[in-house]
Amino acid sequence: MRKFSKQKCLVTTRLTTERTQRLDRLPKYLFSEMEKAVLEKKSRGIDLISFGIGDPDLPTPDFILSTLREEISNPKNHNYSLSQGELEFREAVAEWYKKRFRVDLDPHKEVLALIGSKEGLANLARAYINPGDKVLVPDPAYPVYANGATLLCDGVPVVMPLLGKNGFKPDLEKVSKEGAKLLFLNYPNNPTAAAVDRRFLEELVDFAQKNRLVVCYDNAYSEIAFDNFAPQSLMQIEGSKEVGIEIHSCSKTFNMTGDRIGFAVGSEQVIGNLSQIKTQIDSGPSLYVQKAAITGLRSYTSNGPPECVRKNVATYQQRRDVLVKELRSLGLQCETPKATFYVWASCGTDSMGVSKRMLEKGVVVTPGIGFGKYGEGFLRFALTIPIDRIEEACERISNIM
Repeated sequence: MRKFSKQKCLVTTRLTTERTQRLDRLPKYLFSEMEKAVLEKKSRGIDLISFGIGDPDLPTPDFILSTLREEISNPKNHNYSLSQGELEFREAVAEWYKKRFRVDLDPHKEVLALIGSKEGLANLARAYINPGDKVLVPDPAYPVYANGATLLCDGVPVVMPLLGKNGFKPDLEKVSKEGAKLLFLNYPNNPTAAAVDRRFLEELVDFAQKNRLVVCYDNAYSEIAFDNFAPQSLMQIEGSKEVGIEIHSCSKTFNMTGDRIGFAVGSEQVIGNLSQIKTQIDSGPSLYVQKAAITGLRSYTSNGPPECVRKNVATYQQRRDVLVKELRSLGLQCETPKATFYVWASCGTDSMGVSKRMLEKGVVVTPGIGFGKYGEGFLRFALTIPIDRIEEACERISNIM
């Protein structure tokens, strides 16, 4: 009987399928080197203080968790949900917009459930972008606008610089809008923490109408605002439903980032097109998560948010005040943000280099270059750690600034 060695019996398989060109067009992930360094330090048991990811450290409210526990035990809530979201959830969203922004929405035609806002941003591009189509994207910005939405649909990102001299708002008169079909904007802003007033939103709607653009307004941070500032909704502006949609989420408002529940509201036509894409891709958020989100949305009254949201905002404001004071004492220039849980600080240049030096001291910050060309020279600090750790972090980096 012939004998075969194990080595000869092994069959080597090799994939012959090349990956898509759109995947090759994605820019290099600038944070990957930092991530490796962070993981290496953690593996050695080094204590790290992280201002990095924008993930709330504050707990999900008890009344939402109570609803979640109850609804998750119901076997019926483990079936498929409607891709557009259950009607009760869409009604709760419409009720919330009425109480929060004094905006009327039709829950049947102008509201759509999302599996987190990121999913909605990406799928909206699928509904509108053909290969070669131009998309107006801010810079610095949440990377999904240019990468996960535009480039993965073979679109062409056209940068709208967000400069400090303009309050980190795009100069709409100078935007290269010829041939553009879609525009992404986000205020209160991540990463710059900038905010806008009603006048700017009116200019935005007028700009979109004149240039026949679909606007996607990402308003995920509207409920984290300080010093009596109240961020507005694009839907409050006359004509906004003719030009686009607003995307929102329960992630930051109710500390539900891992539950993946959000919603889009606005133009019946745009909502309908986005919904048609979603019917081919997903079955909507989990039923029990929708039930929990309904409890959160309905905790708002005509007098404002529930006590848990107020307490969260007060906590972030205390942290903001301490961090801004400490950073300025270290020579880092920064504005006192009106909203979001970020502080955008100027480090002069080479944000990646400064971030690496801070990491050597056990402090994790996000280099501005990771948010785009115009983010260079800045660092983003997330207010998602307690005050004592904020103070300790600033002490650690005091000798390198």
